[in-house]
Amino acid sequence: MRTRRPAGPQTLIGVGVACVGVLIAAGAVVIPSEAGYAGVGPNFLPWVVGAVLLVCGALVVWEARTGGFRNMDDPSGSARGYWPGFAWMSAALLANAALITTIGFILSCTLCFVLAVRGLRNADRQQQQPPPFNLGQLLRDALIGAAISAPVYWMFTKLLAINLPGLTGTGWI
Repeated sequence: MRTRRPAGPQTLIGVGVACVGVLIAAGAVVIPSEAGYAGVGPNFLPWVVGAVLLVCGALVVWEARTGGFRNMDDPSGSARGYWPGFAWMSAALLANAALITTIGFILSCTLCFVLAVRGLRNADRQQQQPPPFNLGQLLRDALIGAAISAPVYWMFTKLLAINLPGLTGTGWI
C-alpha cells in the first residue's frame, strides 16, 4: 500500500543536498581555474557537481513542500539496521584506506572487496546464523576482487598516467 509521507524529513534531506552543493561550489572557488586540457580547468568538475547538487536539492525541497513524494511504496527490508554487516563494510573501507600505500592499490582493493562481500553475505542472512568460514569462497572472492582492481589500476596508471600506489616499482602490481 502506498502512503503519504510527512514533508518535514523530506524537506530536510533536500536542504541538506542543497547545502552540500553550496559547500562544493564554495570549495571550487579556491581551486585554480587556469584552463588545461580541452580548455577546462581543474575547478570545472567541482562547479558542475555543486550546481547539479544545488538544483537537485531545490527540486527535492519543492517536491516535499508541494505534497511530498507521491506514490511512494512502503519501505522494504528490516526495521533495524544490521550492525555486524555495517562493521564488516566499515572495516573494509578503513583497511583499504590504511593499507593502500603499504601493500598497493590492487591488494588493498582486493582485501576491501573480500571484507565487504563478507559483510553483505552476513546481512543477507541476518535472520539465520552468519555463514561459516569457507576457504573456497574466500579464495573466490579474492580472485574476483583482484580481477576487478587490477584492470582499474592498470587503466589509471598506464592509460591515464595517474599514479596510484603500487606494490612494486614496475608499475604493474
